[in-house]
Amino acid sequence: MANLIDSYLDEQIDLEVVTPLFDDGDYTIYWLGIDNETAFRCNVYLIKAGEEALIVDPGSRGFFEQVKSRALEVVSKENIKGLILCHQDPDVSASMVDWLDYKEDITIYSSDRTNVLLPHYGREDYNYVSVNQNPVFEFSNGRQLEFIEAPFLHFPGAFVTYDRSSQFLLSGDIWAALDINWELVVNDFDEHINNMNLFHIDYMASNIAARGFVSKIEDKEIDAILPQHGSIINKKYVLNALDYLRDLKCGTDIIYGDIH
Repeated sequence: MANLIDSYLDEQIDLEVVTPLFDDGDYTIYWLGIDNETAFRCNVYLIKAGEEALIVDPGSRGFFEQVKSRALEVVSKENIKGLILCHQDPDVSASMVDWLDYKEDITIYSSDRTNVLLPHYGREDYNYVSVNQNPVFEFSNGRQLEFIEAPFLHFPGAFVTYDRSSQFLLSGDIWAALDINWELVVNDFDEHINNMNLFHIDYMASNIAARGFVSKIEDKEIDAILPQHGSIINKKYVLNALDYLRDLKCGTDIIYGDIH
């Protein structure tokens, strides 16, 4: 079993190719990109079990061709089985329509609240599996993913994906960060807090929502946190990341903080 994340500390990765984050022979997790040079960079991940693969938060339509070409470096078209969409925002989910045009039988895994909004991208005719009703997904080779609801962080129907094999938490917008001087892996958590604040203080609903979510996951063994924006948080800083959410004042705490 190999968690490869620490090997990228202080390294400039090649943005033109896929980057493996975990490799256990028949089970691999990849960072797919994208190479957009912006503080709001989006991370797309691919989980491959045997020959099957799911793509996590595939991103906007403008980067569909890039994400697709990178996915095809490591898996064939017929073996891309589904998309996991942690919520409906366009930077997370808009390219679902392009994936459906490319492969009609692809399955959308998302929350019921998210699924109400996804048809507004222009497709209603897709295979859908509710993560609320089906909180565990199992690949054909027995590897499992667990979907954990994270309401109001920042969408009422938001959820995260916990990979039971790698013990990676694919966290969507939770622990997202904005940073023009982006690196794949956080190397200074105290400095990284400022980057997370730029996102969390405005986007996340409240400290109650943040603490409630932490209570759901604090007893899990987490070897890395993989957000949809910003840098990956390695095991060294996982406890710091949990403390960050516990202490976070955001959203209504700030806007209505003087109301008792």
